[in-house]
Amino acid sequence: MNYKRITLLAGHYGSGKTNIAVNMALELKKLHENTAIADLDIVNPYFRTLDSKNELEAAGIRLIVSPYANSSLDIPALPQDMYAIVDDESMYSIIDVGGDDRGALALGRLSRMISDENNYDMFLVINRYRPLTPDAQSVQEVLQEIEEAGRLKFTGIINNSNLGAETDAECILNSVKFAEEVSQLTGLPVVLTSVEEKFMDELSGKIDNLFPMKLQKRPVD
Repeated sequence: MNYKRITLLAGHYGSGKTNIAVNMALELKKLHENTAIADLDIVNPYFRTLDSKNELEAAGIRLIVSPYANSSLDIPALPQDMYAIVDDESMYSIIDVGGDDRGALALGRLSRMISDENNYDMFLVINRYRPLTPDAQSVQEVLQEIEEAGRLKFTGIINNSNLGAETDAECILNSVKFAEEVSQLTGLPVVLTSVEEKFMDELSGKIDNLFPMKLQKRPVD
């Protein structure tokens, strides 16, 4: 993966952005010492990026989230250190944008600066098996809503189609045509197909640009 300085992940709720963001941040850290991961969803207070806090901090990755993350407070406030994403040009960042257009609203506060620097990718994360995005047309609608709310254009697609614990290699293979249909409709390339590490051997050579992932696990209290 050839990372730009800022990589944004956006898509429908439940598309799996956070798992990809965490894995990308861990990979990016191997390439750039000054690496951060930011959770830009200031609407939903239950930030799943925090589930990997210990692993990220142990790797030396800066974690930027709302001060109200994982609390019962729903306060749409952008943390001040979020602006380090655009202010510190030595820092490479993976940004987990909130789900749909409502979650992308915070992106609008940073979009002009991101666009002016022009060193970013914004990937649409898609999952064929989510009930509200079963076809290319519904995915395109989500794309348009996010671009309007976030005031930033997508540059590519990540196919993260899965059925959770019921996912198998056949399930992933059957999603390739769906991803291609979304690509044709939107004019965006499919840059990655993200899969759990255990499927890599079975799918290698059958799907281009596989991205292996270690899935997040919630910490035990």
